[in-house]
Amino acid sequence: MTGCGYKPSSHYIDKLFDDTIYVEVNVDRVEPENAPYLKDELNQLVYKHFKKRVASKAEASSYIKVSYKDTRFIPLAYDENGYVSRYRVKVTVDFDMLTKKGRIKKRITSSVQKDIYYSSVLTSRLRIEAIKQGFDKAIDEFLAYVSAKSANE
Repeated sequence: MTGCGYKPSSHYIDKLFDDTIYVEVNVDRVEPENAPYLKDELNQLVYKHFKKRVASKAEASSYIKVSYKDTRFIPLAYDENGYVSRYRVKVTVDFDMLTKKGRIKKRITSSVQKDIYYSSVLTSRLRIEAIKQGFDKAIDEFLAYVSAKSANE
């Protein structure tokens, strides 16, 4: 009996990262409310997908530093009065990693499409949700990038 040869991403990531990883998120002055969310998501990535332990800066032998660089809102559709009714959010995030193989940098831009509502309170909440979804897509792409990078090493 033979298998397909599939190996989970954590198998390959073992080649790239030590057992302890320090996670740092640089807070953006324009969007400070998203930093705790991004930090939590990266910690979950380290635990669930990398199968590693998040440690303090002094304890860790590897690190992942993330800088939230930019958010752009691009109108996609307008209503009959000329107001934007749908937009695309582009989120740009820089990843800087210290691994067993050395330092690796990667810039990821992800995009999400969202509707806009006339309530300013609802629109503000949807804006934050769109940015979080952009972060989620960037983190997924980061996981794929790290897995592919470590599989090729």
